[in-house]
Formats: sequence, structure tokens, C-alpha cells
Amino acid sequence: MRKKKKNIVLEKVRVEDYAAEGKSLARVDGKVIFIENVVPGDLVDVRLLKNKKDWAEGVPLQFHEYSPERVAPFCSHFGVCGGCQWQMLPYEKQLQYKSKQVSDVLQRIGKVELPVILPILGAADTKFYRNKIEYTFGNKRFLLKEEINDENISGQQDVAGFHARGFFDKVVDIETCYLQAEPTNAIRLFVKEYGKANGWPFYDIRNHTGFLRTMQVRLCSTGELMVNIVLAEEDEKKISRLMEAVMKKFPSITSLLYTINTKWNDSLYDLEPIAYHGKGYVIEQLEDFRFKIGPLSFFQTHTRQAEQLYRVTRDFAELTGKETVYDLYCGTGSIGIFVSHKAKKIIGVEMVAAAIEDAKENAALNNLDSTSFFTGDVIDICDDAFFALHGRPDVIITDPPRAGMHEKLVRKILDMEAPVVVYVSCNPATQARDLNLLDEKYRITRVQPVDMFPHTLHIENVVQLKLKS
Repeated sequence: MRKKKKNIVLEKVRVEDYAAEGKSLARVDGKVIFIENVVPGDLVDVRLLKNKKDWAEGVPLQFHEYSPERVAPFCSHFGVCGGCQWQMLPYEKQLQYKSKQVSDVLQRIGKVELPVILPILGAADTKFYRNKIEYTFGNKRFLLKEEINDENISGQQDVAGFHARGFFDKVVDIETCYLQAEPTNAIRLFVKEYGKANGWPFYDIRNHTGFLRTMQVRLCSTGELMVNIVLAEEDEKKISRLMEAVMKKFPSITSLLYTINTKWNDSLYDLEPIAYHGKGYVIEQLEDFRFKIGPLSFFQTHTRQAEQLYRVTRDFAELTGKETVYDLYCGTGSIGIFVSHKAKKIIGVEMVAAAIEDAKENAALNNLDSTSFFTGDVIDICDDAFFALHGRPDVIITDPPRAGMHEKLVRKILDMEAPVVVYVSCNPATQARDLNLLDEKYRITRVQPVDMFPHTLHIENVVQLKLKS
């Protein structure tokens, strides 16, 4: 039989510093303790979840003193829904810790020579900043600790909000979310109450039954508003009633869609949303560039900070109008299009065929004839024949997913030997790993952290690399 892990509790531990990924650290008898849901300055009892020779991980059991750095969270759902994990910290302190995270991982994982890291670019808007948000309808409400033993409160309720952290089948019933401007809360609450009034079942994720499932709301800086309601039953009468009721209540919706999803997962990439009202897409704008965004399109969710991020990318590319720019992981073409006026040619490469079609439409929408977009793996596409036809890159821009770049792609970039590489990352840890490999031929010349998601643990980072002489 395996021995049960001991329930080890460390009493009155002073949290010393921020670590990374939302955890802070303390030191007890020379051992580093990584602790969730605390901030530097807190004095807490800690229950250990992992206990190794040199380090441990734990969670707070009791707070004896709160850090003077703490502020009152502005959201009543803070600490429950799993989002906005840092509302208890002043925004200036969040930026300080995020910048420290970038510096720490680039040094610890990258192990490369670094220039002075530029001051982090914070967001002007720290509330109501998301242009896209997704809500879940469910029939199991997440109960707070003080509600669990209350006989008057049942967990079997039809609710609308976000999945509770660590529970795939329970939903936090959200009254007001501060991530997206109105009418987002009003729309969610209306659909919720309309469904309950009509006796329509909310989705049961365990048994895969119900009618109302999820809803996406996209609100653009142009004022266009798109709502896609995802349903688990193809009932034309119910759908028509719901769509008409939503349109009557919210005439500001420019595109109203619904999607039938009878699968066992919530992904929509292989489904076909149906436009009930409007053109079925919205137009977003970054500087003077316009982008067509459909219900399945990927687009940066913080429009104003996306402009900052792309300006940094354009600045780091050091374009003069003569360069051929390769935009890797180009998605719907937003970065390539954004820098296009200062380049001779943009070559975008992306694995997802639907994204490439969006990129081509966005290029046409902006009357660009200097952009070309290709579906496939860079490793396979960018061979000698491709270079002979399109030219070798003078600048490479790469914006991979959180997992970073595949090592084969890093080798391909090293083979291409573009004079300048601009690496945009949403995960500085995997970026640092890749920079360590690129150090074979490149030196890091500029580093710029950008905060895209206030009150969360996430941070974007842009690095400029130049070929070593």
C-alpha cells in the first residue's frame, strides 16, 4: 500500500516576494515555499500540497496579517470565478511583478546576455477592456463555502457565468463582470431569465443534455456588436423565439448568430454559426487598419493594448519600406497587415486554413496588394523554391502560441538568417527557452513587456534579435 501524504501545515509564514504564474514565495528553514493566492507581506498558515527536498508548494489556510500592499477587489466574484486573480493588488504593483517575471525567466531559462529591459507598457483601461467574452449556461451552481451547508441554497440551479476554477461541471453565477462594457451583462442576464421563464433546460455537462449552452459577445471599438448563442438542441421554434426576443431587447446588436453544438466539448472550430440577423461578422479597427472578425476568428481581445503591442513589433522590425517580412504564426494576418505600410512585402504563414482565408479577406479590406498568405508548416513551406519565388526574409516576425516554437522551426529560423527577428510571446518562459536556442546566431537587442490583461497573471513580451556579426 502507498503511504498517505502527511498533512503538513506551516504556521505564521511571512510571504516575501512574487515568484511567477501568480504564485508568491516564502522561505522556511532554507526551503523555498511557493504559495498560491497570497501576496508579498501576508502572514499565513500554509498547507503543503507538494513537499520536495529543496522546495514545496502550498495554499493558505489562515491569514494572520494582510499585506499593506493589498487593496479591496472591485468585483464581488473575486476569488471564486477564477478570473482577474490580482484584483487585490494595485495596478502599479501588478506591472512591477509582471516586469520582474519577464526579467527572471529570461535570465533563469534563457541564460543569454540581455540589454536593459524597457519599462513595461501598462493599459490605460483596466476595466471593461475585453472585446470578446464567453459565458456558460449550466444547471449546477458553484456554492461558496458558507453556502454548502445551508439547506435553503441548492447547487441544482440554472445559472449563467463562468466555470468555477477546478470544477468542469459547476458554474459561478455572475451578476456583474467588469471585463467587458455593457450591454454584455445585460444580454447574459436577459438570456438567462428568458430561458428560465420558458422552462428551457440549461446545459448539463455531465449528461450532455439541455438547450442553452454558451454565449459569445464581441464588442468592437467601432461600435459593432456580435452575439453568438450556442445551443445544444436544434429546436427551430425555441431558437426563433429566443432570437426575436434578444433582437427586440437589444437593437444595438449588429450581428446575431446561433450555433448548434451537440458535441461533448465546447469548441466551435468545426461547427457552422448561422447568422440570424446582420452580416454575420463585425469590423474592428487598429489605427487605420480594419479587420473582419467572424464568430470563429481569432483576434487580440484587448483592442487598445493590441495597438501598443503591434506598434512595438513594428518599431522593433526597423522597417524602411524595402524589406520582405515573414510573419510566422500569422493567424488572421493582423500583425503583418499592421506593419505592411512600412514594408515592401509581407509573407504570412499559418497552419490553420480558416485563419489564412480571414487574413486574405483582411488584406483585401485594407486594399493591400503587397501581402501574401500561405497555409501550412513553415518548416515545409519555406524551402529554396519558395525563397526563389518570394525572396528571403529581411525581417522575421514570430508570434507563437503559449507552447512557443517547435525546435525544428527555431532551426529553420537559424537557417534563414534574417538580419532581424521580432519574437512576440504570450509566455515569456517558453520564449526564454527558444531564445536560448536562437543565441547560436542571434543576440538580443531590445526587450519590451506589454500588459494585455490587467488583473490577471498573464504578460506579453516582445524581443528584438539581430544576427551576430
